[in-house]
Parts: sequence; C-alpha cells; structure tokens
Amino acid sequence: MNKSKKTAAGVYMVIPYILLVIVAIVSVFPLLWVFFAATHTNTQIYQTGMAFALGGNIVENYKNLMEFSNIWRNLANSIFIAVVYTVLVCLIDSMAGFAFAKFTFKGRDTLFFVLTCSMFIPQQVTLVPLFIQLSGMGLINTLPAVILPSLTNIFGVFLMRQNLMAYPSDLLESARIDGAGDLRVFFTIVLPTMKPVLASLAILSFVQMWGNYLWPLIALNDRDNFTVPLVLALMRAPGQVVDNGAIMLGASMALLPVVVFFLFFQKNFIQGILSGAVKG
Repeated sequence: MNKSKKTAAGVYMVIPYILLVIVAIVSVFPLLWVFFAATHTNTQIYQTGMAFALGGNIVENYKNLMEFSNIWRNLANSIFIAVVYTVLVCLIDSMAGFAFAKFTFKGRDTLFFVLTCSMFIPQQVTLVPLFIQLSGMGLINTLPAVILPSLTNIFGVFLMRQNLMAYPSDLLESARIDGAGDLRVFFTIVLPTMKPVLASLAILSFVQMWGNYLWPLIALNDRDNFTVPLVLALMRAPGQVVDNGAIMLGASMALLPVVVFFLFFQKNFIQGILSGAVKG
C-alpha cells in the first residue's frame, strides 16, 4: 500500500515537469523557426520540410534588408531608446514608489489611487494631445519624442511601492538620525536592496519599449530615425514587394537583444515579481 502511494506521488511530481517541458517547447518553437527562416528563400519559408533546416540565402536576405533600410542604424535607434527608457523608468519609478511607501503626506493614498486608475486609460486617447504637446516643443521626429511620453509608467510605481511597503522603516529612521538625508537614504540604503524588483521592472520596460509600434509610428517620420518594428512593418506595407526572407532576418536581429537582456537579468526576475505581491 505504501509502495503504491509512493508511486502515485512520484507520478504527480513528474506531471508538472512534463507540462513545463511542453510549454517550453511551444514557447521556443516560433523563435527557432524565425532564426532558421532567416536563411531561407521566400519559397523555402513555406516548405514544411525546411522549417528547421539551414538554408543558403542569408547573404541575399541581408543585402535585400540593407537595400530597404539601414537596419544597423534602426537597431541602434531601438537599443538607445529601450536602454535610456529602461534606466530612467527604473530610477523614476523606484523614487516614486519609495515616496508612496515611506513618506506620509496629505492625500497620499488618494493620489496613488488616481495614478493606479490612470492605467486603465487607453493609449489611443492620449495620442493627439501628446503629439500636439511634443510638436510645440519641437521634438517630433526625434528619439526623445519616443522616450519622454512613456516615462510615466504607473505599473512600475505600483510594483516598487508594493515592494517597499515591507522595507523596515526603523532602518530608515536610524539612517536619518545619523544625519543622512532622504536622497542619501534612498541611493545608499534602499536602492542596493531592490535589485530583484529592479531587474523585473527593467525586463518588462525594455521589452515593452523594444516592441513599441504605435507611438513611434506617429512621432517619427524619417526612416533613419525608425526603430526596428517600424522598418519590419513598413516592409509589409501595401505596394511593397514582400521579401519574407529579409523580414525574417530583420526579426532575428530584433529578437537577439531582447533574449540577451532577459538572460542577463533572469535570475532576479521571478523573485522581483513575487516581491511585489507583499501585502502593504
């Protein structure tokens, strides 16, 4: 009887791993297909037998991609926008979350509630006012025009605030008694302990900005300033001769920075997301 129970328990322990393997395969399959398709001709891409076989057309696909647009310039634009945005969001949201979690001021909870509700406002509602505002500032068709409107990441403020609610206030008070100001307390005591949640916010922010399409489409009108998603979308625009091999090569080049960025921060990602679930 005990042996049968142990066998049943072993089976139940194996099932989650089997499900995880299946989910992993399903998740990785499209990525692998894109990388292999980048080496194929337009005809080979639609051949089932060539799905996971290397082709010999990668040089031609690269030439066609470069003829359409300077993909390296576009890739540099995407990296600059995503990195600057990620750094600024992590800094601004962590400071705002710290203020909401540890400072006491009139209307704090009401203001936080209003900011949280603003997450439900569709992006499309703010497009015209943002365009008018940035146009008046002379920033349209510049990279800062893509970065600045997105810095108000309320989800990041919420994540940081929830994480810092569990931070011991006695430690902060001790630092203040020793003569440390609020900025020094934040940068020397609080910020170094927030690496997991900062890594989580960094990954989410980087991926969000890297794949951002709608606002850059409105804010940028010079192909040299385009990001990679805009270029790839333009390659499939009406009137264009669609070169799927070149598009897949561009998509592969666009995927690599995201994968590298995630692998670099993956150790702290799950821990940071779970830490935001602490009840305040």
